[in-house]
Amino acid sequence: MGETRDNDVYEEDLLDYDEEEEKAPDSVTAKVNGEAGKKGYVGIHSSGFRDFLLKPELLRAIVDSGFEHPSEVQHECIPQAILGMDVICQAKSGMGKTAVFVLSSLQQIEPSPGQVIALVLCHTRELAYQICHEFERFSTYLPDIKVAVFYGGVNIKVHKDLLKNECPHIVVGTPGRILALTRDKDLSLKNVRHFILDECDKMLESLDMRRDVQEIFKMTPHDKQVMMFSATLSKEIRPVCKKFMQDPMEIYVDDEAKLTLHGLVQHYIKLSELEKNRKLNDLLDALDFNQVVIFVKSVSRAAELNKLLVECNFPSICIHSGMSQEERLTRYKGFKEGHKRILVATDLVGRGIDIERVNIVINYDMPDSADTYLHRVGRAGRFGTKGLAITFVSSASDSDVLNQVQERFEVDIKELPEQIDTSTYMPS
Repeated sequence: MGETRDNDVYEEDLLDYDEEEEKAPDSVTAKVNGEAGKKGYVGIHSSGFRDFLLKPELLRAIVDSGFEHPSEVQHECIPQAILGMDVICQAKSGMGKTAVFVLSSLQQIEPSPGQVIALVLCHTRELAYQICHEFERFSTYLPDIKVAVFYGGVNIKVHKDLLKNECPHIVVGTPGRILALTRDKDLSLKNVRHFILDECDKMLESLDMRRDVQEIFKMTPHDKQVMMFSATLSKEIRPVCKKFMQDPMEIYVDDEAKLTLHGLVQHYIKLSELEKNRKLNDLLDALDFNQVVIFVKSVSRAAELNKLLVECNFPSICIHSGMSQEERLTRYKGFKEGHKRILVATDLVGRGIDIERVNIVINYDMPDSADTYLHRVGRAGRFGTKGLAITFVSSASDSDVLNQVQERFEVDIKELPEQIDTSTYMPS
């Protein structure tokens, strides 16, 4: 956090990305790799959330949520975060990163009427909606704390009225809409004490979105806590993240090579484009699943494949960017609540979306990169539970991406066997 700095220096500092970044002192860098990480993790299960000295209202909500023990990333981050330290955290999907910033913000917030105290930015509307839901879930016993979510696709007047009549203490939103509300002076950020970016690499890699984030950042006080989270943080983007912070605690849970997912069985199937539909039908008939997400590469393919599955009497629904925001959220909620068991989706749903019952992910179309693969398959096997990922490989470029995945995450993905043991991917 540190003291207030001169405004001009501060702005220049933020905008100049070419400087060599100074290395953070070891005392604030926690790398949870190798032996040290293993030793640390052994002690975790003997200590629960109570050890963090959280408010009793938060502990009650944690119990209601069914969380018994903190995950590795929660154990590393929460004690620092609730002290107001700046934090950069990279940890694989399903490790409970959202709960880190939700709990640590709620722990610190003393609500004042009409003041926005925490601001959370993320890159998609679905993720914003989900984060808002997490804040509501954990603040059940803190009735004075109000949360609201703001994103494009909703009439801005609705948001302006809400800010005027029932100003929330915690605002979750996408950069474009938040910036519009601040420029129109409807949203005041002068009391923000916690500035949080989720899936920060996605926002800071895109120069347009980065510009929006910077502009929003400059409207907040200098003396605040900044926290950034992602499942993938390239070496190039880390210095950019640090520009927003002062002496951040850096937490990289598992190094990049080990960013594979515990409990996740991964296979591939070689086949031609024309064989995909028949194979998918056979798999859905043969596999046991609670819920399954099928990823495709385009809006038109999502719509077509969904139509085909419905015609074959599979309980399928699809979500893609060609739909209205309202329709997308209605469908997302319906799937999350278990009304349908199969979701066909584009990469819109690939990041950060958390649906507890999903235990199989099928890449009908190969993702475009190893990173996207990680985010997609992270939908299955959340939070250390079992899951199965099956990827269709139908071209030389598909094989290239599969090889990248195996090299980068040091994982040996084998061809799908004739018979697959249900117990390896179905929670017992």
